[in-house]
Amino acid sequence: MRIHILERSQLVPLPREKVFAFFADAGNLEAITPTFLHFAIIPPAPQVIREGSIINYRLSLFGFPFHWRTRIAAWQPGVRFVDVQERGPYALWHHTHTFADVEGGTRVEDRVEYRLPLGPLGEVAHPIMVRRTLARVFDHRRKRIAELLGPEPGSRRAA
Repeated sequence: MRIHILERSQLVPLPREKVFAFFADAGNLEAITPTFLHFAIIPPAPQVIREGSIINYRLSLFGFPFHWRTRIAAWQPGVRFVDVQERGPYALWHHTHTFADVEGGTRVEDRVEYRLPLGPLGEVAHPIMVRRTLARVFDHRRKRIAELLGPEPGSRRAA
């Protein structure tokens, strides 16, 4: 089945170490996730994130509750980390977060490679529901990150 890719990039007006520290705190995931997902980390959340850390979540989408488990597959403090789905709604979920120093702050990049379950039925659902829902989730994340860490330099909110 097809692997889909979602990519997003955002400039945060803070030093890379502070931005990475925000993302390294699993509790902040709840703060940047839209409420329509009814997202909650299932305790115990890891106190320190590192390669091999497991994080369990509870979500609800379109009225269907489910659990999601991710494992940190790569951890390079200040540079990047990768979370992969071990259990959840996707046939494949591989999310790479990268952080780079740029003029004005830190460039945060997300690259999600995902494959849908249910074969051809999942592919039919992709343009109708999945792609749109993921866009809403990542649009919300962008907005919340700007609210919590500061707007992108040059944006109307920064002026």
